Amino acid sequence: MFNPSQKQFRIIKASLFVLALLPFLRLVVFTFTDQLGANPVEFITRNTGDWTLYFLCITLAVTPLRRLTNWIWLVKLRRMEGLFAFFYAALHFTTFLWFDHGFDVAEMWKDVVKRPFITVGFIAFVLLIPLAATSTNAMIKRLGARNWQRLHKLVYGIACLGILHFWWMKAAKHNFEQPLLFGAIVGTLLLMRVYWSVTARIKKRAAAGAAPRPVAAPVAPVATATSRVN
Repeated sequence: MFNPSQKQFRIIKASLFVLALLPFLRLVVFTFTDQLGANPVEFITRNTGDWTLYFLCITLAVTPLRRLTNWIWLVKLRRMEGLFAFFYAALHFTTFLWFDHGFDVAEMWKDVVKRPFITVGFIAFVLLIPLAATSTNAMIKRLGARNWQRLHKLVYGIACLGILHFWWMKAAKHNFEQPLLFGAIVGTLLLMRVYWSVTARIKKRAAAGAAPRPVAAPVAPVATATSRVN
């Protein structure tokens, strides 16, 4: 089992942080070097949306990977990956609000209500906000571990909404390969969690049924008034 030292873990985390920033840095470079293509807004929108889904899948894959490899330290990377998912989702939404609507919230809201694929994407982004806001250790303590875990289970619903948003976007071009791939990944990860949860419950019930029952202590006979010896 690979168990990195503190120094090795810091190197791994820093390396992953830099790698996670590369898509954003690429967009910045492409913007200043005029390499965004004929439709820059579409390029930025598509790129930030794709990377939001990538990081959602990576975040969801941490726990299954930890269970399969027994690398406990992987859990320490999940928060960073989740925050990068929110980062790219925020860029995706900002592109929509800025370039499509010029920060006109009223016009943006009309578009959200009118177009179902935007509605779904907007709901997914709004649901990501409390997850990002409660990602600190202080918020975990304030909410309590159980409530925090319940809240962060929303990530599966968010991923499904994101995939549906992506599916509708691709429907106009009849290109469903990527949405199907994302759906298969998220579906597999969810089924793995369900399987492990059901298996754990079965084992717990079996252990409870196999546990020896406590033997009742013999009850001493109660002496009556007529049985006393004078």
